[in-house]
Amino acid sequence: MSLSAPGRAEAGRPASKAGARRVATLAFAAQGVSVAAVYTTVPAVTERVKLAPLLTTTTMVAVALMAGVGSFLGLTAIRHAGPVSTMRGSLLTAAAALTLIGWAPGEASVICAYVLFGTALGALDVGINTRAAVIERAYGRSVFGSFYTAWSVGGVVAALLTAAAARLEWPVADGLDVQAGILLFVAMCIRTHTLPSSEGPSATAPRPPLGHRVWIRLLPFGLVLLVVYVVDSTVSAWSAVYLRRTLAASLTAAPMAYAAYQAGTVVGRAATDRLVQRFGAVAVVRTAALSVAVALAGMAAAPSWPFAVLAAGAVGLGASPGPPVSGLRGTAAPRRLGGGPGTSEPLQLRGRGHRWRRERAPRFHRPVPSRLRGTGRPGGSSPGRRPPLHPASEPGPYRSRRPTGLSARQPGVRGGRATQPGCNQARS
Repeated sequence: MSLSAPGRAEAGRPASKAGARRVATLAFAAQGVSVAAVYTTVPAVTERVKLAPLLTTTTMVAVALMAGVGSFLGLTAIRHAGPVSTMRGSLLTAAAALTLIGWAPGEASVICAYVLFGTALGALDVGINTRAAVIERAYGRSVFGSFYTAWSVGGVVAALLTAAAARLEWPVADGLDVQAGILLFVAMCIRTHTLPSSEGPSATAPRPPLGHRVWIRLLPFGLVLLVVYVVDSTVSAWSAVYLRRTLAASLTAAPMAYAAYQAGTVVGRAATDRLVQRFGAVAVVRTAALSVAVALAGMAAAPSWPFAVLAAGAVGLGASPGPPVSGLRGTAAPRRLGGGPGTSEPLQLRGRGHRWRRERAPRFHRPVPSRLRGTGRPGGSSPGRRPPLHPASEPGPYRSRRPTGLSARQPGVRGGRATQPGCNQARS
């Protein structure tokens, strides 16, 4: 099943790339809202149902594992119903899970609600990323950055809503109901827009297999992504619990670390492109890794929650360049080695410091005359054959130029061309 729609608009489906992009942006923002709503309310929910710390840890791990299961379920749903229907159904399921988490009367019911949310989150992640990939192919340029920016902005908004609800002394169920209502609104706004097909001769052309050298080059990029995602999961899932239980922060202040982390991510990703162009990708990733290590150490050693919030923002600022820079360099690695997907693309790493620049073919090409093809003369296609040495035997504009070793003042040279038949033979 092809995930891209045909080029013409189907019945009842408007053809609009901008509309499809707006829908995908809303879906990414809704996913950010749902993740922040769950993680920032963990302290309040565990205190309400008297969930033990060990059981809380097990539940958070179960959410991550069920997200993986939900990814496989989402792929199955995409094959049968398409990515847009998968997005809509996943958002509705996530909204129901948020409501159940808020109103669960005991430990067993709240754990089941968390498991349901993890499953919906995995299916939603597959659906929105599949749809975003189709939209990016329709645009013909990178638009994933705007989607992930919307995801982070949604997380900041949801964290602030959780803090506001705690400040107003609302029950945790009411705050989760409000955020579930946001997900329901986005699910109602989702529409299917027909996108032009991106299939063509280049998409069906056979590509050479990846060699062992490609995977060796990709290994550092994969390690960077692994570390970034471990840091992201740690700060996202445990920052509110850390502030509440370790630093004795109030339920109003506990979500602020997550909000600061996502705000730092937005700022960092907005500046990543300019930093890479100015200092190079390697320098940016190295500096970001060092800053993340220092920020995590500062967050662990924070004497009070305000310092932990500032450190969480620094962690988000440092972790933000990792995925886009590593993803771009990993995509370009097969092109540098002459194989793999995207070999025909012009983007390559060149220059000092591995800075990015785009190599383009010459705009104008001098046509080769048919009488010179295969003759070995300038512009010909057989470089192995030497052109005639006698200048008089070469046709008009293709006569031999002045040899490098002769000067215009030497005898027998006029206007940069040899006039004596034996000058070229003497030099050779």
